[in-house]
Amino acid sequence: MSLIETHELEKFYESGAGRTYVLRQINLTIEQGDFVTIMGPSGAGKSTLLHILGMLDTEWHGGYHFLDQPIHALKPKQRNHLHREHIGFVFQAYHLLDDLTVYENLEVPLSYRGVKRGERQAMVADALDRFGIVGKKDLYPAQLSGGQQQLVGVARAVVMEPKVILADEPTGNLHSKQAAEIMDLFKKLNDDGTTIVQVTHSEKNAHYGNRIVHLEDGWLAREESV
Repeated sequence: MSLIETHELEKFYESGAGRTYVLRQINLTIEQGDFVTIMGPSGAGKSTLLHILGMLDTEWHGGYHFLDQPIHALKPKQRNHLHREHIGFVFQAYHLLDDLTVYENLEVPLSYRGVKRGERQAMVADALDRFGIVGKKDLYPAQLSGGQQQLVGVARAVVMEPKVILADEPTGNLHSKQAAEIMDLFKKLNDDGTTIVQVTHSEKNAHYGNRIVHLEDGWLAREESV
């Protein structure tokens, strides 16, 4: 069973001059266990596609199946449930909650999912240990370096044990050593069975995966195996 499948997926904006397309007729299949990289020039539609796959953007046309569920036909509440249960999102700008500690930032997605307190504590403790940030658990995002914040962002995406991690330029704000640490972490997660889809401009990062999808002017121009 494919994890993600899109059919003639399109996004456009209506204006007085007609339609302006961001994505055109995207047919894409992502299998469980894939590590897919989406590449292309600025404005090609990469982040838009990732946000649609993550169900953060709901204004689009065409078909999209996730775990055999027809996302295009679901109500917002049903989409939100699938998103919370199965998708972890890593943002370039971290998107941590500034007024919460590292521990509390990791706990938030679990509380949204309705995980009981005792189980939440165990899952957060495991994530803190797994990512080597136990000593940072009582600190706030402003007290962390960029690399540490992104590490927390990845830990937050992973704590729920999602089926897929969607990462939008996950190393864009990091220096090369921090970037390599994040990508090594993604590779390990993928080796353990987590599907990963990343948007990046980095050829080096792209070669951590097994497939590269190239977008150009909103079209899926070509695919290649790595």
